[in-house]
Amino acid sequence: MNRTPSSAAPTREQTDAVPGAGLDGGSSLSNGLKQRHLSMIALGGVIGAGLFVGSREGIAAAGPSIVLAYAISGALVMLVMRMLGEMAAASPASGSFSVHAERSIGSWAGFTVGWMFTALLCVAVAAEALGAADIMTAWFPGTEPWMWVLLFMVIFTGTNLAAVSNFGEFEFWFAALKVAAIGIFLVLGLLAIFGVLPGTDAPGAAHLTGDGGFLPKGVDGLMVGLLASVFAYGGLETVTIAAAESKDPVRGVAGAVRTAMWRIALFYVGSMAIIVTVIPWNNASIAEHGPYVAVLNYLHIPAAGQIMNVVILVALLSAMNANIYGSSRMAYSLTFRGQGPRFLNKVSGGVPRRAVLLCSAFGFLAVLFSFWWPTTVFQWLLNMVGAAVLVVWGFIAVAQLRMRRRLEREAPEKLVVKMWAFPVLTWVALAGIAAVLLLMLRDDNQRIQLLFTAGFGVALAVVGLVRQRALRKNAGTEPAKG
Repeated sequence: MNRTPSSAAPTREQTDAVPGAGLDGGSSLSNGLKQRHLSMIALGGVIGAGLFVGSREGIAAAGPSIVLAYAISGALVMLVMRMLGEMAAASPASGSFSVHAERSIGSWAGFTVGWMFTALLCVAVAAEALGAADIMTAWFPGTEPWMWVLLFMVIFTGTNLAAVSNFGEFEFWFAALKVAAIGIFLVLGLLAIFGVLPGTDAPGAAHLTGDGGFLPKGVDGLMVGLLASVFAYGGLETVTIAAAESKDPVRGVAGAVRTAMWRIALFYVGSMAIIVTVIPWNNASIAEHGPYVAVLNYLHIPAAGQIMNVVILVALLSAMNANIYGSSRMAYSLTFRGQGPRFLNKVSGGVPRRAVLLCSAFGFLAVLFSFWWPTTVFQWLLNMVGAAVLVVWGFIAVAQLRMRRRLEREAPEKLVVKMWAFPVLTWVALAGIAAVLLLMLRDDNQRIQLLFTAGFGVALAVVGLVRQRALRKNAGTEPAKG
């Protein structure tokens, strides 16, 4: 495909020669994100609506063993983030793993994983907007959900159309509120467990081993809880996309990845352990109000339900903001590399505004689908991207496996962050991803999501392969790989 000089992507030699330069026009984007923005995005990004809302189903399925489920899935996520961090620190790019997949596997791989991730984030924007609107209509009964959806979409589209520092500032304060909320919850839970909180007695291990035991629904229940926990971690990849727009992307992504272990252990595994230790896993309040509200009510915290609704609303709005940002940057990166419509390949004021508008419009259109066809088109969209995060993780693992060997040969000094016990743990991660996919086949609802995602992924891969072959035929040579 021929390109004009103004839109030509840097060559591999040019990119390697410029520290921090990306392969996707990252140098034409602004570097308005500060280190404190990245630090808080990394810290708060792990605390999403999936933790506050999705954990309810996981606890109902697994009981106290939800702690083990989150620990297993958390270990898998740590491996994925470490691999992604190794590649992002060696070659920062706003297209992140799509760029790495293109270099290490082939242009079809970058095309497939990039557009799948973009679609995933756009549909997630719609789901989060609807969730936030539900909270607002409960607070303001005379209003309609579409009013709040429109308001939130306008606010965050405007935020992302402005300087990237606006996105960073919003996420900084959103993350600060989420971290403060979960921190207070953890402290209160620990005080209750040790019996030093007024009005509480130390529960010991009664709720962990009683009420049906640690595995009240057996291994099958643990597996369902494991699936619920895996999808709660989706979205952590955004910090490596954001790092490309900071003044020191290598430092930013390295710091985020190195602290991933304690963040996951503390926020996810720690809070699950507190919930099932403080109250019985089958407490009716968990199903009615959610696990966090149930614990706060048990501890006699005034207005617990409303407090958590505020926190959940912040988590949803934070995810909306981050997903509009992440999808627009991925779409821009793809088009800059010739993997999408050229009209998106434009930056003004350091922001890919056309990509922002397109991704926001798709998100809002998906919301309209939820009103018009809630059980058909919108459900198809949700199913289509249901297992997309696992596909993304699989591409990350394969790309890291191949890129690491190239870096060791050609540029070992770029290995600022290294994957642990390479290549053994990379293969362990791939096996873990395959195992989760196989578990999805055992559950009817999960099987439908997997089949939709597989169909969408195969369609993208076919288009990507056709494009790759056409490029080879036109150029007469095979595109360079990493």
